[in-house]
Amino acid sequence: MLFSDDVISSLQLGKLAVIPTDTLYGIVCSARDKEAVEKLYHLRGRDAAKPCIILIADISGLKEFGIVLSEADEKTLHKVWPGKVSVVFDCLGDEWVHLHRGGTKTLAFRVPDDEGLRNLLHNTGPLSAPSANLEGQPPAHTTAEAKNSFGDQVALYVDGGHRESLPSTVARLHDGVWKVLRQGEIIL
Repeated sequence: MLFSDDVISSLQLGKLAVIPTDTLYGIVCSARDKEAVEKLYHLRGRDAAKPCIILIADISGLKEFGIVLSEADEKTLHKVWPGKVSVVFDCLGDEWVHLHRGGTKTLAFRVPDDEGLRNLLHNTGPLSAPSANLEGQPPAHTTAEAKNSFGDQVALYVDGGHRESLPSTVARLHDGVWKVLRQGEIIL
């Protein structure tokens, strides 16, 4: 899917948007914008102890967060990215403290399996991207469902049709070995 210049500029200005991803609809904002991330958590009613998945354009996006990969981990990541696997890494940099929740000192990243979304990420930078629903509710499969949850508190809704997918698989990676934390679309 191609994203308009309006979507790019809105996200660069710290606004929230609901967009289709390669799994479900996500409510997204710039991961670099502390105020936008706080607004996202508040609006969604997200548990403050749960970090959001951060979408990045490619594997090199991890460097911005101070993540250095072992050779084995990089090789393993190239087998699942782009794709529907979110990977949890230790992330101790002070500049990202607004993204750490509950003192976890970890963040989860995903390179989506949608070229248009990766192009958006090249323009906006990393996006905090939980599913587009209120905490504890089922994820939105349409923009209409997302609008029922968020109304006019979100700047933009991008309609990508009905999304029917499991969420991404969430796993930790260490020395090329997976530890699955949430089973999703992809089996590791």
